[in-house]
Amino acid sequence: MEWIKSLLWGDSVAHSVMLLSVVIALGILSGKIKIGGISLGITFVLFVGICFGHFGFRVNDEVLHFFKEFGLILFVYSIGMQVGPGFFASFRKGGITLNLLAAGTVFLGVLITLALHYVTGLSVPTMVGILSGAVTNTPGLGAAQQAYFDMYGTQDASIAAGYAVSYPLGVAGVIIAIVCIRHIFKINPAKEAERLEAENDAHAGEARPVSLLVRNPAIFGKSVGELAALIAPHDFVISRIWYSGSQQIELVTAETVLHENDRIFVVTTELDVEFVKTFVGEELPMERKQWVRPGSHFIARRIVVTKSNLNGRRLGDLKLRKLYGINITRINRSGVDLVASPHLTLQVGDRVNVVGTDSAIAHVETALGNSMKRLNEPNLIPIFLGIALGILAGSIPFTIPGIPQPVKLGLAGGPLIVALLVSRFGYRYRLVTYTTMSANLMLREVGITIFLACVGIGAGDGFVDTIVHQGGLAWIGYGFMITVIPSLITGLAVRRFYRLNYLTLMGLLAGSATDPPALAYSNTVAGNDTPAVSYATVYPLTMFLRVLTAQLLILFFA
Repeated sequence: MEWIKSLLWGDSVAHSVMLLSVVIALGILSGKIKIGGISLGITFVLFVGICFGHFGFRVNDEVLHFFKEFGLILFVYSIGMQVGPGFFASFRKGGITLNLLAAGTVFLGVLITLALHYVTGLSVPTMVGILSGAVTNTPGLGAAQQAYFDMYGTQDASIAAGYAVSYPLGVAGVIIAIVCIRHIFKINPAKEAERLEAENDAHAGEARPVSLLVRNPAIFGKSVGELAALIAPHDFVISRIWYSGSQQIELVTAETVLHENDRIFVVTTELDVEFVKTFVGEELPMERKQWVRPGSHFIARRIVVTKSNLNGRRLGDLKLRKLYGINITRINRSGVDLVASPHLTLQVGDRVNVVGTDSAIAHVETALGNSMKRLNEPNLIPIFLGIALGILAGSIPFTIPGIPQPVKLGLAGGPLIVALLVSRFGYRYRLVTYTTMSANLMLREVGITIFLACVGIGAGDGFVDTIVHQGGLAWIGYGFMITVIPSLITGLAVRRFYRLNYLTLMGLLAGSATDPPALAYSNTVAGNDTPAVSYATVYPLTMFLRVLTAQLLILFFA
């Protein structure tokens, strides 16, 4: 029976993996229980881990540290890969405002921490530990411990104790603030999603099909190529033409000549549609199916770009229209239809809408790939290369004048920033960053559950003793105030005066507290990636400020 004892209470790798697996499984199962209509989801893994840690279940410290950091890296990297394009677009839609609001939330927490220090008499190192746990910021904890050690040559155990005691309610505190704001303003997340879709100007570049009648004398007798030169700044593609007095529908080429009363099928953008309609003539009440006449030899098909050598190539450089006599009208990317203009850059996973003969489309399929099997194969090189570069970036010390110790982005901030850059610009360097949604979600959920299980098991030892005998109950209360008060003030003010969409607000509050479990909860409530985009928008600056302020509190007030 020694092997059972060793497996349950030992220090082996098998024991560590089994314990983490059991904690995660029980935590996910318990997280499905709803209390008052609210469930904490995978956040409950943390509390199950604390219970196991309290009853004496241990994981080797080095193994536990590795699993915790690697899980966090997987989570933030997956988030960055998913929301990278939306992250950069968000700066055109209020990203600077979101970062200023997040910075305000950070400084509110620091002010409350200092106020509690002077009111209660608790030491600054203890309060910094409570602050780091209250905002679930492990890099801030590490920065505070390092700053204290550099000053005194020893460690203050109260920093880690304050972190461990305040962390559980720090995770739940942001979620509680999010729920309170929802009930105070009687918010319906489904309606918020509809409102966001209506207000979102990110779709201004999406494809808009329209049927037009040529009535402008200025373009009579001109070719499509000449028309494109006349209105060059505007994105549009003329796919098919129905000549005046004819029953024949033909594909359009650059040499196709336009005549009075010709009917043309155009794909343009929401921004350009009114200009194109005004310039060409007038809109016709024709449905798309009317452009495919019975017995027509033209067919329309969507072909998936799966050849990696096409990643980053411009559509016009492929010369598909000239080579095969087809037309490409739209390209669907991540559910969004884009106008197939010649300068549009292709990415693996794009779905290209092709119109032409059956044989011509077969040639285009060969040129683009159209192999779903190839899409299902994971592209692991960008993932692990990105993680390596992210760790490198997170380890670079930044020296700030007046601060004796350098500041780092850490193992969370570095990989997130690199993931954002890789997902947005990787195609320029022929990096295939396409990952199926299911694969991305799997990496994300595995990462966050491993992270929560490790934090819980690590905090469980001495958790009750700290609460009962060392004034830990008061520490929990202080941490809860540091978590909830800034989140509520920011959330209520932003919703009341800025009318910020609730889905974006959830991500803002989760990012301001660098709280991955709160983001996981927000994504579940939203049912889309809106919280993740705002979370990723504010996370890099917030992470930097959390690490910086933790060190400054130690250096100036300890």
